[in-house]
Amino acid sequence: MAQLKVKQLKGTVGCKANQRNTLRSLGLKRIGDVVIKEDRPEIRGMVHTVRHLVAVERIDGGE
Repeated sequence: MAQLKVKQLKGTVGCKANQRNTLRSLGLKRIGDVVIKEDRPEIRGMVHTVRHLVAVERIDGGE
């Protein structure tokens, strides 16, 4: 299954509380943090919420 590599590029100062909570739910705590998540609709929705704060790269599974 494909995966998403999500990297936080910007900080959360001045952001809405739901955006800060979404970043924390993704596992991102500070600028430069990178997480690998499964490419599922709920993860894509979370990434969409904070799309201005993160960079996303799709990683294809080698199955």
